Amino acid sequence: MIRKIEIERFSLTTSKPFDEVIAGVNAAIGHPNMAEFGRLAHEAHSFAELKSVVERNLGPAGLMLFMQLDHGAVLGKDTGTDIPKMIRFVIGNPLIMKEMAKHVPDAGSYAPVTVLVDARADGVHLSYDRMTSFLAPYKNRDALAVARDLDRKIEDLLRNASA
Repeated sequence: MIRKIEIERFSLTTSKPFDEVIAGVNAAIGHPNMAEFGRLAHEAHSFAELKSVVERNLGPAGLMLFMQLDHGAVLGKDTGTDIPKMIRFVIGNPLIMKEMAKHVPDAGSYAPVTVLVDARADGVHLSYDRMTSFLAPYKNRDALAVARDLDRKIEDLLRNASA
């Protein structure tokens, strides 16, 4: 089966320097040692223990970094410069994912989410594909309520990092 999904992309542009925007994103999210986090999550004997492991690793925005990819460094290999600057953040919160996936299992395909920060001639762009748009076709009210809250968290993070 193939399902067509219309994606809503949240984007904003700022004149703030790229490195300051990146620092703003990083300041809002937790940065667990993923090997240690994975080990502790696997060793948790109850949901309460797992929840504690997750909560200890969240940043002020209630999110954590799963992976950071420097796309700009890859593109720079072609140009021989440090331009363009482009970072992809894979961020989320396993507890939020659980709340969506218990209603719509396919939500596990979309979480954690991607945030892209890239420098262009007109400024630094911050972009995010809204979780509500991924889950809208499933028409599950409970999953959509969680997705709306996640979208708000991510969009607030991006607004704050760009301000």
